[in-house]
Amino acid sequence: MRFQRSSGPVAVLCLITCICAFHSSTAIDIPLEVLGHVNIEQLPTITAQSPSSLIAFPFDESFSVTCEAKGNPEPEFRWTKNGQEFDPSLDPRLMKEENSGTFVIPNNGNLTEYQGTYRCYASNKLGTAISKEIEFIVPHVPKFPKETLDPVMVEEGQPFILKCDPPKGIPPLQIYWMTINLQHIEQDERVSMGLNGDLYFSHAVEKDSRRDYCCFAAFPRIRTIVQKTAMSVVVKTKKSDMNPESANAILERRPSLLTPSGVRSEIQLVKGEDLKLECIAEGLPTPQVDWVKMGDGLPVKAKLENHGKLLIVPRIEQEDTGNYMCKAKNPLGEAVHYFSVTIEEPPEWVFEPESQLSMIGSDVYMKCSASGTPQPTVTWRVNGVPLQEAPSANRRVFGDTIVLHNAKASDSAVYQCEASNRHGNLLANANIMIMNLPPMILTKEGEDYSAVEGKGVMMHCKVFSSPPSTITWSREDSSESVEGLRFTVHDNGSLEIYNAEKDDTGQYTCLAKNTEGLSAIDAMLYVKDPTRIAVAPEDQQILIGTTAQLSCLAEYDKSFSNDFELLWEKDDMEIALNYTENSRYIVEDGILQIINVSHRDQGVYTCVARTPVDGDTASALLMVLDVPDAPENLVLFDHKSRSVKLKWIPGDDHNSSTTEFIIEYEESQWEPGNWKALLRVPGNHNSAVLKLHGHVDYRFRVFGINAVGRGRPSEPTERYKTPPAAPDKNPENIKIEGHLPHEMDINWEPLLPIEHNGPGLEYKVSYRRQDMEEDWKEHMVKRHSFVVKNTPTFVPYEIKIQARNNQGWGPDPRIVTGYSGEDFPSAAPDNVAVEVMNSSVVKVSWTRVHKDKLHGHLGGYRINWWRLRSLVDSKKSHGDKHTLTFPGDRNHAVVPGLTPFSEYGLIVMTFNRRGNGPGSHPVNFKTPEGVPEKNPVFRVTDVQKHTVSLAWAPPVEPNGILTGYLLEYQLINETEEVGPLQTVDISNPDTTQWLLPDLEPVSKYKFFLRSCTTVGCGPVISEECTTTLETSLASIHGGISTQGWFIGLMCAIALLTLIVLIACFVNRNKGGKYSVKEKEDLHPDVESQGMNDDTFCEYSDNDEKPLKGSQHSLSREIKAGDSGDSLVDYGDEDAQFNEDGSFIGEYAGRKEKREKRVSAEIKATVQTPA
Repeated sequence: MRFQRSSGPVAVLCLITCICAFHSSTAIDIPLEVLGHVNIEQLPTITAQSPSSLIAFPFDESFSVTCEAKGNPEPEFRWTKNGQEFDPSLDPRLMKEENSGTFVIPNNGNLTEYQGTYRCYASNKLGTAISKEIEFIVPHVPKFPKETLDPVMVEEGQPFILKCDPPKGIPPLQIYWMTINLQHIEQDERVSMGLNGDLYFSHAVEKDSRRDYCCFAAFPRIRTIVQKTAMSVVVKTKKSDMNPESANAILERRPSLLTPSGVRSEIQLVKGEDLKLECIAEGLPTPQVDWVKMGDGLPVKAKLENHGKLLIVPRIEQEDTGNYMCKAKNPLGEAVHYFSVTIEEPPEWVFEPESQLSMIGSDVYMKCSASGTPQPTVTWRVNGVPLQEAPSANRRVFGDTIVLHNAKASDSAVYQCEASNRHGNLLANANIMIMNLPPMILTKEGEDYSAVEGKGVMMHCKVFSSPPSTITWSREDSSESVEGLRFTVHDNGSLEIYNAEKDDTGQYTCLAKNTEGLSAIDAMLYVKDPTRIAVAPEDQQILIGTTAQLSCLAEYDKSFSNDFELLWEKDDMEIALNYTENSRYIVEDGILQIINVSHRDQGVYTCVARTPVDGDTASALLMVLDVPDAPENLVLFDHKSRSVKLKWIPGDDHNSSTTEFIIEYEESQWEPGNWKALLRVPGNHNSAVLKLHGHVDYRFRVFGINAVGRGRPSEPTERYKTPPAAPDKNPENIKIEGHLPHEMDINWEPLLPIEHNGPGLEYKVSYRRQDMEEDWKEHMVKRHSFVVKNTPTFVPYEIKIQARNNQGWGPDPRIVTGYSGEDFPSAAPDNVAVEVMNSSVVKVSWTRVHKDKLHGHLGGYRINWWRLRSLVDSKKSHGDKHTLTFPGDRNHAVVPGLTPFSEYGLIVMTFNRRGNGPGSHPVNFKTPEGVPEKNPVFRVTDVQKHTVSLAWAPPVEPNGILTGYLLEYQLINETEEVGPLQTVDISNPDTTQWLLPDLEPVSKYKFFLRSCTTVGCGPVISEECTTTLETSLASIHGGISTQGWFIGLMCAIALLTLIVLIACFVNRNKGGKYSVKEKEDLHPDVESQGMNDDTFCEYSDNDEKPLKGSQHSLSREIKAGDSGDSLVDYGDEDAQFNEDGSFIGEYAGRKEKREKRVSAEIKATVQTPA
């Protein structure tokens, strides 16, 4: 539903926005939307003007006197100067801007003629607006008068004043007292400058005599400094008197005030100015000045300057007024002065007149009042003319209020109210417009509004009319106006809906109506789902240099799919994402990643989810963890000879509390540049007492530790050197050792260089026998060891060591006990007995060696044992020597790891630090039978359809007498089930091969073999194979490779090839000698041939001999046979063992003899042809 009704084209004098009852402190502006439909005349309004004071600074090129205004029709401008009409266009020097009241005064020539007070008037046919008064000031160049000043003559001790009398100028004024060379005159309690610029001397002294006291006055706003003629001061001293009794006799006197004069002063200030009270006194001694406020304390903001002579209360308020007193005093008396302080205020608006729009026939009220001290005078004008000079029949003045009764359109005008006192003035222009106009709705027709469920929404209906319109809102489905607690129509016509619901969606109509007509517009409202952050970012603590991740997921109305945005802010500033290689911020799927986190990344991160109508935010605090910053401002204080206090200001702990501080030191003499830890203090401390050594040049630094790690160290302190002192301690870790029987070596841990406490460190070594009454023997040494010679063997001594330097002795040393040098034990253990525990372990027992035979500290006992022979045969074998050491005092031990069914020899000896004692008499013992070792070789030699041939070698160590073998086998085809285990008991120990018949063809079997003695069977060895599909011919006729003639043929070929190669090598001898080796190969001796025949036989046995893999076992038997029974007795200490522990004896001799015999036989053969 839409209405648009008006009274037709109307010449409108003036128009105002109707926002119900519209009020404004400024001129009324006609909306552009209205101006587009009708031509509306407006009262003039001042839009720009110069400040109230305009100073013509000499360095400016020109000076603009500004006055701008607007109105319809365009305003015309005129000026007054000092209350008289002034037309800038008549002066050719002035530059005038078109359609503007502004004119420009160029800075050329004499500007004094333009000095004065200006006011601008902007008028059109409706009325006149006026500006504030503008004062144009042309400053003159301040100068001191040229004058000749007589010297100031003053007696020593008397007061005097040097006058400045600065010239007038543009404030602020700054005064300085300096010499001709621009050196400041020193000021103190005795000499000071007053507020008026004079230099006051409380009493003269001889050094005040000089000829170049200069007063400089600076005017910074005009960039000018002027200097007064230099003044001369001559102080006549008492020394010049002829009477020696009066020389230097300067009389002291009580204070009196040089300024201010009298007893009381009246001070009057404007509110907001700084209160400055000064009291400068003379007297001898120099008086001190105190300040009080009568009946109250000095204001909190008060401050003292100029050595207490100047009291300043900045920005004075009413509560700062009252009576103040200054008191100047010295030991001879005091002088006082009272100040009565009052403040006045410039005008301030109480009611400022406002522009108004009123309908024809109404009563118009204008009120204007101001406050101030003294009370401001209020003056009314209409269109710039005093009210009494423009009478009106329907206008009345009642005190501070003007009333227009039954106003007409012709009463429209600009009213001015001006309030002034001696501290300033205020001016207000109020546009009073009288007219009627039907409603004009300035809001667009058919606007769409979106609201969020549960939130509020505002739908606008801006109306321009006079008199004010009544505005109502209704829905499309009802002619009644909307009403209820959730609906409010504001004075400006807008409809506000609180806590919007989905049912609020629909079309709404705004209807504006007054006495002149009505108008309406429609608007559409859509209620959307709210935007909500479903997954909010969480507070995090992140280690510096790592990557931080903040997650944020939001839900929103799907109609905003193209308008929804999710962004991140840090500390309320949006994070710019540039997605370059160097970008540290990455946002993907609502996750913000911060790469290589630094300290500046710490802060509050806010996820902002936003649609065109609403949004939601969620924040998280990101705290960056780092090691503590270096402590600062290290200060040493309370210096003592052996301690100093250190304090510091802790560095930032970067969100991880400092757990402790470590104080380090560096000294300049022993290890310069090397920092060492001195003290650890808790992290909540910032000072410590440092215990120091003497005669050390220290400096210190501090660093903190937190959960992240060790922080950076502080800057080092200044150096602090402690005086020398006697040692605080004696050497520690004293060791008494005897490397030789008749000596005692004393060693100790020397004092660290920093522990010397001074130069000249040495040690006093004192010792005496503990078991005898004798005096201490003393020796002074500088090293940290001492050898006592010619001592009895292994006797106890008492030893003490004391440190000394040039400052004195260290504390009393403690006594330690030690023994002189040790010798080898002289006796062997007796009654050695062996108890066989099982086939590989025996227990050995003995009688302890008496302590008198030890000749030193008992180290323990050693057992040496060796294998004499295996009991399988009667031949002795060469076993390795074995040793076990048993520390401590004991009389038995267990020897493990023996070979079963063997004969062993064994001895026992004791030992001390010097070495072993003699061995006991050898004891022989035998170990019982055990189970054999695993067979070294077990192989499948032939596989047929139903049979498998197996071969093996006997165990290297049978550990008893072999009784046979246990052969087992079973079917293990590729299935989970296996066949039954078949057993073959082989009772002949000489058997080394076996043929298994009746096997399944093409089947996989696993075979197990163990060797057995009467004790039992040994560990198992296994082998696998698969039977064939058919029986091979090689098996029927016998394998060629197993025939003796074939093996012999291959060996003969190999031998002939070797002979040919040797013959070629011998022929290369250019000497032409006959080759022994060639002769030997052509005519081999019988023994050599026999050896080769044996080799052929080893491989030629067809089925009776072990396989090639059994050579190892055979060779061991041959070697054992060669050795015979000629082993020396293992118990003899002269028996030799090589480096790996094997026996060296007659066996080596036999081998050597055999080699000599073979060599002789070869030589004899070679000599036969000769």
